[in-house]
Amino acid sequence: MSDDEVYARLEPPKTIVVKFGYLKWVGEFPHEGTAKPGCGSKLVARTTRGTEIVEMLTTTCSNSGCGKSISRREMLDYIENSGGRDYPFHQKGRILRVATIEDLNKQSGLEAVKKECVKAAKAHILELGLKMKLVEAEPILGGEQITFYYMSEERIDFRDLVQRLASQFQTRIEMRQVGARDEARLVADYERCGQHCCCKNFLKVLKPVSMRSAKVQKATLDPLKISGRCGRLMCCLRYEDQTYKELKANLPSRNKRVGTSEGPGVVVDSKILVQLVLVRLEHNSKEIAVPVEELMDPDKCPRPRDGSSHEGGHPSFESDPLRGLSEEELEDRADQGRRSSGKDDRRGRGRRSPQQRQEGYRRRSQELEPDHQTQPDSGSAAPPPAEAAPSGTPGQADGTQQPKSRRRRRRRRRRGAGGGGPDSGAGGGPDPGGSGPPSSGGGDSGSG
Repeated sequence: MSDDEVYARLEPPKTIVVKFGYLKWVGEFPHEGTAKPGCGSKLVARTTRGTEIVEMLTTTCSNSGCGKSISRREMLDYIENSGGRDYPFHQKGRILRVATIEDLNKQSGLEAVKKECVKAAKAHILELGLKMKLVEAEPILGGEQITFYYMSEERIDFRDLVQRLASQFQTRIEMRQVGARDEARLVADYERCGQHCCCKNFLKVLKPVSMRSAKVQKATLDPLKISGRCGRLMCCLRYEDQTYKELKANLPSRNKRVGTSEGPGVVVDSKILVQLVLVRLEHNSKEIAVPVEELMDPDKCPRPRDGSSHEGGHPSFESDPLRGLSEEELEDRADQGRRSSGKDDRRGRGRRSPQQRQEGYRRRSQELEPDHQTQPDSGSAAPPPAEAAPSGTPGQADGTQQPKSRRRRRRRRRRGAGGGGPDSGAGGGPDPGGSGPPSSGGGDSGSG
């Protein structure tokens, strides 16, 4: 079935729910035409203020056939839950027709009239010296009335102002006093959350919000962060207030003695949304986070370092320092531990004083020196070297300097042997007296 056929089968609605005015009042008006408007359509209606443009929200009749229509009972329940008698609901009026292009163009032209009204009214207020702040002016389509919204902390006698405005615009003038929240509803646009202001979008009854709601929800108490465009506490603090009350009723009060699987303790703090309780244990003053469903009687809970429990209790076990941590937090803890241990090892190696380092160098040099050099006057002959150089090695019989590569290999062998041996000393050169041939086998023990 095509859309045209579906539309042809629909019946015209008998009652239509609309919103109108700058304050977004809601009204249910009868409709006697043959048109079949849809949700969001612009209509021309006759209200208590005169002829004006309204926006269709839904229908409350069962014969319309629209999938978005609601019953009258559902609408009344919504009004009751949204404020009851304080909800701005109107029934005096009727739908005239669907708005035409001429009606919409005329409504757009009222913006220029509105600016002229505001400018003239501010000039008269300044001239009369009235202590009031003009917020907005609202002309309607039919021109029967112009409504001026103002703010004032005291009662204002604006009879002279009304007479001047009525004689200037030749229409009925209505002065309506509003508060700070209604001012935001009239002139504000977006909030810090990125959405339209709730008071302008869907809230019709603006109930006061107390600081207690911010304290219960653990919100910051900085007025600049929890205040809305109106300068008052944000209305959204009221949305979850009832939920926070119900969840808070499940948690024990602060300083109350409770029992845990690690022993009895005292409640220090609590988290309402996650239902966690911070408990300070009595035996070691350690603070642990315990889910509220795991709390138990402090007289029947397990005792620390005791495998048994009281009657009706649970067996105790060792305290887990990583209890309640997620896998990501556990990995971060392990990485931090490895990094800190590596830093400690490097710091331990570099903590020796200059005297200790000098003593280490001296001890190492003594281990590398031969016995015949450490004791030159003992008269004992130097012990034969452990290794003999191959015969015919040039530069050994006359004590000439050996190549650097050979000396490096000799140093490596000495370090591998642990140093400090007869074969690690200097030799292969002339005897200490300076006369005589080099000692036998000294080809591999020349001076390094």
